[in-house]
Amino acid sequence: MKAKEEKIIKKNTILTIFSNSFLAAIKLVGGILGNSSVLITDAINSISDIATNLVVFISAKFSKKEKDKTHPYGHDKFDSMVSIFLGFALIVTAIEVGKHAFTTLYDVLFENLVIDVPEWYTIVIVGITLVVKESLYRITVKDAKKAASQALIAQAWDHRSDTLTSIGALIGILGATFGIGFLEPIASLFILFFILKLGFKIIKTGVSQVVDQSADDEQVKIIRKIVLDHEEVLSIDEIKTRQFGVKYYVDLEISLDKNFSLLQAHDISEKIHDEIEEKLADVIHCMIHVNPGEK
Repeated sequence: MKAKEEKIIKKNTILTIFSNSFLAAIKLVGGILGNSSVLITDAINSISDIATNLVVFISAKFSKKEKDKTHPYGHDKFDSMVSIFLGFALIVTAIEVGKHAFTTLYDVLFENLVIDVPEWYTIVIVGITLVVKESLYRITVKDAKKAASQALIAQAWDHRSDTLTSIGALIGILGATFGIGFLEPIASLFILFFILKLGFKIIKTGVSQVVDQSADDEQVKIIRKIVLDHEEVLSIDEIKTRQFGVKYYVDLEISLDKNFSLLQAHDISEKIHDEIEEKLADVIHCMIHVNPGEK
């Protein structure tokens, strides 16, 4: 299972690296030949994306290793740690977008900067970028679910942020074409806030998984219902859940009739255990402790 998940992550990341390399090349060449500084800036962003893609590729080897003696719960938290790194990378991207936008806006409004009119094919290049990036986003979201990978989820949102910056680039090129130079920096400033929001969201999710945050209330509610549907259970004494990567562990304490034999108590807890793991695909393992109770 882990080997299959590792293969999915690596296959997706290789596709992303080749795609980003292709986009970086056409944007850089198109920006230089087509008089578009905004396209050159976008090309630099694509080049920096390749570095983060390599981190995801390398991390797959560690995060999807099978359990061993020193890591009896597995290595999935490596995946969450990489997603935190990607979240910070998005924030850095947003800061760079913001710096470029403020500088350009200032120069246009107060320094009378005249932005060169770009060639028509720069619009085609941005269009190609939008199609490729949105396609990568959709593919990566699907692969992230198959591989149970928070790093791939973060990579998918990185694709979406690139789509947003490319929309800003498109607005900038159209603005320069029609003599409205301030359109691009203003659009970039709006896009900046979306990218920042994505970055902080990815970091928050990754940190939650690393520090063993509990599952959401809806999941706990489902667990509670499964347990109480077994009429032999007198009470639920404690429910504890903790995230581990994109999945989670469940620890339960239940009370059964103290007159039940050890075998009877074991059979009941085993049925509950199996039902929880069967109905909740995100549960890695369910541990149940039985307390003696009065009917």
